[in-house]
Amino acid sequence: MRLKKYNKSIGMLSLFATTVMLSGCDTALMDPKGAIGHEQRTLILTAIGLMLIVVIPVIIMAFAFAWKYRASNTDAKYSPNWSHSNKIEAVVWTVPIIIIAILATITWKTTHSLDPFRPIASDQKPLTIEVVALDWKWLFIYPEQGIATVNEIAIPKNVPVQFKVTSDTVMNSFFIPQLGGQIYAMAGMQTQLHLIANEAGTYKGISSNFSGRGFSGMKFNAIATPNQQEFDNWVAKVKQAPNTLNSTDEFNKLAAPSEAHPVEYFSSVKAGLFKEVIGKFMGEMKSHKDIDAMPDGMDMSKGMDMGEHAKAGAEE
Repeated sequence: MRLKKYNKSIGMLSLFATTVMLSGCDTALMDPKGAIGHEQRTLILTAIGLMLIVVIPVIIMAFAFAWKYRASNTDAKYSPNWSHSNKIEAVVWTVPIIIIAILATITWKTTHSLDPFRPIASDQKPLTIEVVALDWKWLFIYPEQGIATVNEIAIPKNVPVQFKVTSDTVMNSFFIPQLGGQIYAMAGMQTQLHLIANEAGTYKGISSNFSGRGFSGMKFNAIATPNQQEFDNWVAKVKQAPNTLNSTDEFNKLAAPSEAHPVEYFSSVKAGLFKEVIGKFMGEMKSHKDIDAMPDGMDMSKGMDMGEHAKAGAEE
């Protein structure tokens, strides 16, 4: 008797602890602030809804059968020799096939329309930000503005952003959950991600790929300004910073491993630094000019645009 009460108490305590822990879960992915994020949330909810068409009846029937055929119910029909029903077979095969076909079609169309290499249609000129994953921080280079930042970016609301992403260290994954999408950052390669913020605010960015002891602190803020003027004011603030990133030595100093690195501004940045980071992992490159001549989005290790990789795979 005591054992039963003890087990019941442990069960209630476990349920309470689980509830408390789950209450702190971040639901940012389900609270999108950009067009890409909205489309991805719709895809997730649609997939869950379609799967629940099967899951919910199965759960209900599991309890219903257990109740109906319980030992104390002597009125339940017992059919030990029953083994087949065409009607049941038709249902258990037809319904899942239809759901899978619908889900496959929706997923195929949506994932292709949300290709991270696909530019976002807009009458606004896209903003380009070059992203370099470091140990354990993010470097953001604004080539048009001639500035750089660490662990903070600013983008104007309703302006599409083209992120060019690489790594100066191990593989990482660039991810702003509320804006949608994530893309891997890999040494010697450039990947791309197109996002847009349709609401002003500050959104959390992370690395979603484990990269060592400082991984948990590899976070940044993405600030969506209400208008272009606010963005210009932010750029002007960065340009007043005393620090610069005009030489390879300054970059190497920044790239040294550090944990929980604070937000840092650089009023100027070395031209071509992003391509230089990519090229330093390419032994066959003879000079910096070879790298400059390569088109954007190129997989430097194979000499093929990574967008073409995806396109070739889709055609196959």
